[in-house]
Amino acid sequence: MKLATLKNGRRDGLLVVVNRALTKCVAVPEIAETMQQALDDWDRVEPQLHEVYLALNEGELVQELPFDQSRCESPLPRAYQWADGSAYVNHVELVRKARGAEMPPSFWTDPLMYQGGSDAFIGPRDDIPLGSEEWGIDFEGEVAVVTGDVPMGVTPEQAAKSIKLVMLVNDVSLRGLIPNELGKGFGFFQSKPSSVFSPVAVTPDELGDDWDGGKLNLPLMSYYNHELFGKPNAGVDMTFEFPELIAHAAKTRPLCAGAIIGSGTVSNKQGTDHGTSIVEGGVGYSCIAEVRMIETIRDGKPTTSFMKFGDHIKIEMLDKQGHSIFGSIDQYVVKY
Repeated sequence: MKLATLKNGRRDGLLVVVNRALTKCVAVPEIAETMQQALDDWDRVEPQLHEVYLALNEGELVQELPFDQSRCESPLPRAYQWADGSAYVNHVELVRKARGAEMPPSFWTDPLMYQGGSDAFIGPRDDIPLGSEEWGIDFEGEVAVVTGDVPMGVTPEQAAKSIKLVMLVNDVSLRGLIPNELGKGFGFFQSKPSSVFSPVAVTPDELGDDWDGGKLNLPLMSYYNHELFGKPNAGVDMTFEFPELIAHAAKTRPLCAGAIIGSGTVSNKQGTDHGTSIVEGGVGYSCIAEVRMIETIRDGKPTTSFMKFGDHIKIEMLDKQGHSIFGSIDQYVVKY
């Protein structure tokens, strides 16, 4: 099943069911007006939404409308919880190697995670407004899951049952602000502005064999200024799968329905210490920072610049038949 939220002038938008081809949709206010309402009562409304989804795919609904991704909010325009992990330890290892720091052994057994701002996500086709290019603007291509209610202290096996939806993320990062914030010893805040999620969120069963219960085994495509920048497989080199990330987040607190858990930047080793760019025949990267890290490791300093005002980023995932699963995050960076 595929779901989206359309802009309607209200803070939480309008929930719609979207057909598999992402061409048609239908509002379902008699079932749930918003995505959060649906998640709050998921066991009751999910079968009803699925019936609508089947009918929509069969062309049986007279009230269907064209689906326009530019009208979409992020599936949850705001959420009670947005916690982003760093499941691809290759990404973390690169960051530390570039500055000559050793990797603590615990990073392979205990996930990194930060709590992001969840009160104002950006729409997937909306501009990214930021105050200065000097902040080191970067995109980060990721996968995320949306949970139901998760009790405190769950095991990964129990946590797996809480995954209701899967979607893509652009976790916008301001690399120039990160060092001073981390230097204070209190974590990210200003360096992590509003994140962006794909137009469509899908139920795990919709992904078929590409979803194995813990991770999504397909390439994540990033196009920077209209050229392919990366296509690493989200199922490769994922040290911590989503059930482990959820259990980590819920170790000392429960999670409410609608909590979003991110994978962190999708990153593949590609059989080397640092991966290979698209132009070199590799699968590339899901953020600019990794390229700069590799330049630092190889050449002693980075030469690739971070994003400028007017730059464009597109993030998308295709199924094995070449069809878009979640729609595309498609944005320009603009001066606020």
